[in-house]
Amino acid sequence: MRRHRFGGIAVALAAVYLAAVVVLGVIAKVTGDITPVWGVVIGQYGFVSEDLRPWWWLLVLLVLIAAVQAWAYWQVLRGRERGEPTQRGGEVRLLRVALYLNVGYNLVARLPIPYGWWFWLVGVPLQLAVAWLFFRVLRDTAPRWLRLLVLVTGIFSVLVNLGVTLEWALGADLFIRISALDWIEQFAWPLWMVAVLLAQARDPRWSGTTVRVGVIALVMSFVQPSGIIGFGYVNEIPWRELFLDAIGALSFFGLVWWARSAHDLGSVLAPSSRPPRAPARRWPLPVVAITLPLLPAVVNLAHGVPFWLGPKNAVWNVLREFTSFELTLAWYVLDLLVGVGVPSLLILAAVWRRTYRLTRATTLTLFFLAGVAVVSASTTVDSSLLGELQLYPSGLFVKDGTLVSAGISPLWYGLALTGSALTLTILYGAPPARRTRRQVLLVSLAVAVTLCFIPAADQARGPVITAQECDPPERWELEPRELTAEQKFVCSLHRPDNGLRQFSDTAPDQVVLAYGRWMCELYTRDDPRELARWKVNRAALTYPLAGICPSAAAVVNAERAERDRELAEMQADAQRMCDATPHHRPRIKPVRAIRIREPQWTDYGVLQTYEGEEDSPDLDPGNGLVSTSSGTLTVLTHSDFDICVTVETYSRRPPVETKGWDKVVEVGYHSPTGEIVLTDSLSGTTLPDLSLNGRSGRYRIRVHYAWFPWKGEEEAGQRLLIMAYPSPGDTDGKEIVYRR
Repeated sequence: MRRHRFGGIAVALAAVYLAAVVVLGVIAKVTGDITPVWGVVIGQYGFVSEDLRPWWWLLVLLVLIAAVQAWAYWQVLRGRERGEPTQRGGEVRLLRVALYLNVGYNLVARLPIPYGWWFWLVGVPLQLAVAWLFFRVLRDTAPRWLRLLVLVTGIFSVLVNLGVTLEWALGADLFIRISALDWIEQFAWPLWMVAVLLAQARDPRWSGTTVRVGVIALVMSFVQPSGIIGFGYVNEIPWRELFLDAIGALSFFGLVWWARSAHDLGSVLAPSSRPPRAPARRWPLPVVAITLPLLPAVVNLAHGVPFWLGPKNAVWNVLREFTSFELTLAWYVLDLLVGVGVPSLLILAAVWRRTYRLTRATTLTLFFLAGVAVVSASTTVDSSLLGELQLYPSGLFVKDGTLVSAGISPLWYGLALTGSALTLTILYGAPPARRTRRQVLLVSLAVAVTLCFIPAADQARGPVITAQECDPPERWELEPRELTAEQKFVCSLHRPDNGLRQFSDTAPDQVVLAYGRWMCELYTRDDPRELARWKVNRAALTYPLAGICPSAAAVVNAERAERDRELAEMQADAQRMCDATPHHRPRIKPVRAIRIREPQWTDYGVLQTYEGEEDSPDLDPGNGLVSTSSGTLTVLTHSDFDICVTVETYSRRPPVETKGWDKVVEVGYHSPTGEIVLTDSLSGTTLPDLSLNGRSGRYRIRVHYAWFPWKGEEEAGQRLLIMAYPSPGDTDGKEIVYRR
């Protein structure tokens, strides 16, 4: 605080702001209204407030964002360092004044005041002055091409901003029509920032912290929302909009960079020193470091895939769903550059320059890319594709409407990048006296990660069965390809709750099969101590392994044979029961009498005809046996016991028989089609046609029902005798219960 001219005042103001936010957060928790604290912290940078509630985690998030904002205010307001600065000329003073004016202009723009379009024209001459003065001030430290790049990109950024402002002033609605200028504006300022940061990094008048803050501001410019975004819904947490609002509220790093750039120009000039360089090393190790990232790129390009990760990974999903289009476009470009081996050029620059700073930046970049590869390979995403595939070519990554992985595993890239980073660290890393504790920790962590990569990358070989092959879509005109036993096993281990370990959709078939064969050996040896050590229940492995494991298949086949034997015995016993039931002797000669030899059964105790439009049977008739309506005849039985059935059709009314039966009920029935067939579609039971030679019209249906004891009550059976005869005079369909 005392090192800067206004450090104490800046700290006090920042502390007051942070304390006010904490108080408003407490008030929001008590009152249930988040609007005041949201308006102070997020304010004009966000859109969502009505759909939010004072959740504790959201209040903590707002306080953290306010802490970053307070830090930014402190950085801006504290001024330059104390002491008499080195004389640097009138152009340096003019640049400081222009930078401070730019800071003030941006602070005024953040006030909750409804400015007109003219307000944005005020910044045009100010930005032009900053671009020109940077060009002049950098003449002693930056090469001419870099100074010209600063000037040209600065003027281009100002002109694009002027065009967008005039377009808006002429009536174009930003939230309805996003023009090409609006899109170009998102990249014009970052281009100028890249040029200025490259120049500042070479100039001793600006500190490394100022350059790093500028890099953060550059990254934040891509993450910030732009264009039109969606809004949340009531009673839901609008995660995407909340994320974009929070990022917008953190857009203070650009303001801090403007202020620090001005502060550094007014501070005491630090003594400049040429960056130390590591000694040159002989090949082949430098060549190995340069070549390693090219190896997976060459393999991928040979398969026609110029991308590193592609769209089927969690990183792309998060960027596409929760960030701006500019950042997703930048990530797409990074994916393409890494996919074609561009990191080798960065490594070549580090080998050529050999400065400790460039080497450290290169190794950190390589380790970061390797970490992204691990995250991409270790996370799964939904393979279903909704809508068009954004940016990426559909021909490479979409098959049969499903998102698929193309090319080799990104872990190969991660292994190559980590190998290059470790090689650079060994060859050109800082000597022991210059190494920090963080560098040692980072190198140790990188070695451990590399050891984890080696077996993981080895799993990327071999074919991978697709979801379409495991579960082909229903296409009646095509016969699906029959899968082998090994393919069926692989498919089963891609599904959850398979009884074994679940593998991701990208796991090679040979890896899944190797795991299955190892489990088969474990199952076959049947060593209790080994099973206990691996915490495996042998009985639970039998059916999952039966397709590829002979010992498990033998157990399954033996159990299946035993079940088939028991089923055959039950069927034979039921047949003997029906054979033992007394034969019905008709009192008059029927037109047709059929004694069904095989025992019948129903799935839920209902036999029904389907002649009419109404298929809903009456499952609770008053007589407990039979119900009828036009075209629908329903006979109820017990669903747990076999039925011995006899059907008879007469040309006239047969005598009534009740002896030996538990229930006898007669009902009227109208057959619209002349096909009276009682069926149970679930069990497949179908009785013979009861109609008289296909005659439609009115019938009387008499149903006889009785229990038939067989080896005790638990194995009893059911007897069913159904008589049908035409009754044209039966107009009311009267129900007659002969025996209840």
